[in-house]
Amino acid sequence: MQNLSVNQYLRDHIRTVPDWPAPGVQFRDITPLLQDAKVFRVLIDAFVQRYTDPARRPDVVAGLDARGFILGAVIAYQLNVGFVPIRKKGKLPFTTVEETFELEYGSATVELHTDAVKSGDRVLLIDDLIATGGTMMAGMKLLEKLGAQVIEGAALVDLPELGGSDKLRAAGLPLYTLIDFDGR
Repeated sequence: MQNLSVNQYLRDHIRTVPDWPAPGVQFRDITPLLQDAKVFRVLIDAFVQRYTDPARRPDVVAGLDARGFILGAVIAYQLNVGFVPIRKKGKLPFTTVEETFELEYGSATVELHTDAVKSGDRVLLIDDLIATGGTMMAGMKLLEKLGAQVIEGAALVDLPELGGSDKLRAAGLPLYTLIDFDGR
């Protein structure tokens, strides 16, 4: 990794799949990054180092379905804090709160167990990628419904041209991302 920034090192391990899932979309596939133990460790360490700072340290990490589970669970483990999943509707077995949000074509709903966080908990909300911001916004609203404070939204990749990161910041959510990609 000599002479490479962490961000560039990680970027070099993300595969771009053209025209998937639709023509004109450049899909940013993080699975090659996850498959290499050294690269995966660099990724996790980049987040863990940030959140060991007492001013940024969460009480809980919340991961968004589904790749946010991969990152969030490992980060929570390394920080020695709890992890809570925010899942697609119908996947959680206990009493839930839900939030519906708009997608490019239609809408989706995510849920969180009603006992996932306590009022006043400081929560790090994490996903692999920010595109339009709808999923992360819905996750933030769910956590806030339960009285938690979302201290930051974090993601490996931001697609700023899609406007999600601007939308989230405008809603008052501080963001931390490692890599920006141009285009869709």
